[in-house]
Amino acid sequence: MIIDRHISLEILRPFVLGFGLLVLVFVGFSAARQLSAAAAGQIEMLTAFKLVGLNTLVTMEILMPSAFFFSVLSAIGRLYRDSEMSALYAAGVSRARIIEAVLKLALVIAVLTGIISVFGRPWAYRTSYELESRAAAEFDLKKIATGEFVNMSGSDYIFIATDLDLEHGRHVGVFLQKTYEKAGRTEIIIAEAAELPVLNPGQAMQAEFFNGYNYLLDLRKTQDVTLKFDNLIVRLDNQEAQAQYRRKAETTINLARSDEPRDIAEFQWRVTTPLATVLLALMAVPLARSAPRESRMRNVLIAVGIYIGLFAMTGLVRTAIEQGRLGEIPGLWGAYALELALLVVLVSQPWMRRR
Repeated sequence: MIIDRHISLEILRPFVLGFGLLVLVFVGFSAARQLSAAAAGQIEMLTAFKLVGLNTLVTMEILMPSAFFFSVLSAIGRLYRDSEMSALYAAGVSRARIIEAVLKLALVIAVLTGIISVFGRPWAYRTSYELESRAAAEFDLKKIATGEFVNMSGSDYIFIATDLDLEHGRHVGVFLQKTYEKAGRTEIIIAEAAELPVLNPGQAMQAEFFNGYNYLLDLRKTQDVTLKFDNLIVRLDNQEAQAQYRRKAETTINLARSDEPRDIAEFQWRVTTPLATVLLALMAVPLARSAPRESRMRNVLIAVGIYIGLFAMTGLVRTAIEQGRLGEIPGLWGAYALELALLVVLVSQPWMRRR
């Protein structure tokens, strides 16, 4: 317990500092982007701060394993540099015992990372999409009120209104147009008023029109259709946004039941994040080893190269799964099997066994 406590404290000190700095840097970057949108009137200031917090939560699934890897590298390297490792070895402590102590702490960090990845990630995306949808709707309404043509939140519909009745929550003097190129038709709606679009993340938007005409113009000049209505509901599809929402904001359980390649890639990414945390931490132990008066730069450069290479490899494998070029098995599990093999190679090297 003394060894576990000593090594854990040595690792946690740089981890807390490094993780805090990474979070601070990301918050600063995200805040600059969101506050710029708030200054432009696209979102409210409170919404901007909420989005910064949600985006930071999502990023923690990467920041936490990264900070822990470099913390283990730094802490174990300092123990070698200060000859504390030599003292531990002289007292009969084996290298396997050192790895065991790191493993215990790594499992705790991996559990926290897994909770964020499996539960926090979809919740954060789901909440942020809701906030962004409301902000986009409010921003569109501001533009519509000035009498400008706008694209309805990424859909194919072009909308304009001459005025806005805030008391009844309706647009006045509205015009809606959409072209169906395959069918060779253009749809135009002209109405006295229209209720504000209802935006629900992952669902089609819809707008309700009152007292107007719906024109279906045949571009092939064969037959036009005119419809006079008192009340008309139009659904404004946005398939791309719905697909993006469904993947990232869908619950992990539902993703596990899906056979879509993109869902499989998203599911495997979430559940393998804790494994990446443990493997990276254990690989940092042999990479941190250095002899007295020996430069640590070589091992640091190797460690950084391995870190970049592993994340690049998992990113490529994830893309291959999304595109259907790689199956569910081996999937990301194959990438982590290679990382495990690399760990075995590092631990079994002769320089790892030297005192």
